Amino acid sequence: MRMVSDKHGLKDRVAGTFRELKGKATNDKTEEMVGKLRKAKGKIKDKTRDLKDDLDKKEKEA
Repeated sequence: MRMVSDKHGLKDRVAGTFRELKGKATNDKTEEMVGKLRKAKGKIKDKTRDLKDDLDKKEKEA
C-alpha cells in the first residue's frame, strides 16, 4: 500500500486539514466539517487512483 505515491488527493487532504484545524481554533463547526469533507475527498481520490493503477497493472499482466 502506498502512502502518497502521487499528489492527486494530497492537495485536498492538506487543505482539508487546514480548514478543519481553523474551524476547531475558531469554534466554527461548519468550517471544521468542510475541512473533514475535503480530507475525505482527498482520500477518495487517492483510493480511486490506487484502484485504477491496480486494474491497469492486472490488465497488462493478462
